Amino acid sequence: MNKKIVIPLAIVILLLAGGVAYLLFSLSEQRQANKEMQELAALDKKEMENEYEQFARQYSEMKTQINNDSIVAQLTQEQLRTQQLLAELKQVKSSDAREIARLKKELATVRAVLRSYVLQIDSLNRANQNLARENTRIKGQYAQATQQIQGLSSERASLSEKVAIAAQLDATNISMATKKKNGKRAKKIKDCKTIEVTFNVAKNVTAANGMRTFYVRIAKPTGEVLSNGGTFSYESRNIAYSMKKSVEYTGEEISVTTYWNVTEYLSAGTYHVSVFTDGNMIGSRTFTVK
Repeated sequence: MNKKIVIPLAIVILLLAGGVAYLLFSLSEQRQANKEMQELAALDKKEMENEYEQFARQYSEMKTQINNDSIVAQLTQEQLRTQQLLAELKQVKSSDAREIARLKKELATVRAVLRSYVLQIDSLNRANQNLARENTRIKGQYAQATQQIQGLSSERASLSEKVAIAAQLDATNISMATKKKNGKRAKKIKDCKTIEVTFNVAKNVTAANGMRTFYVRIAKPTGEVLSNGGTFSYESRNIAYSMKKSVEYTGEEISVTTYWNVTEYLSAGTYHVSVFTDGNMIGSRTFTVK
């Protein structure tokens, strides 16, 4: 065979072999990234199921602590709705992002409704307690009034646990913006020098006031998290975060803005942003960038 033909064929074979090896390596990395994303999605779905189940139990407990038939009927209706949403969630695959997002939005509504009933029942208990004290003052029935007050104290202690659930914060209006070096918006990810994530923390009068640290995780299209090396505790393990910010929360709605300086290659695709505080995931959203 002519040596001039043999040499180019050998080069082509080597190039093909290298391409196949690179393709296999890329596929392996993509499978690993997909596995991590699936695990996070499954963890998020399981947490939602636990919350739905807990809310349904709370409705059952509240119905035993009030004698108002109208409110009991309303609690029963909300409990049935919560159980129906839980059944829908259990049928949904964790990879179905659209349905998971819908049921997460429904979960926030269920939490808000439960919070309103907690406050309403707590207000009724306060009114009953005041009535018991007034009855004691007017009629002098000290022994009977003492029993009523003790009963109300027991109910209030039980409600304290429900208030803790209702006090969980919610992150709304989550947005992600890519910025150039001059601070203007970058239309393409290749021009991005800073990622800005902004969200609102909804008003919650049942939440304790004070400093809160909010952790933001940004997952690239490959599933890898943009990290600065820091971690925080979530679901009994430490996971990486992209940005964090501590602000004072007073119960009123506030806006929080965080920044991540680009230090690595970013590809176009879908980015997943999640917000955490107090050991809970309080909001998430996906963004597609060019």
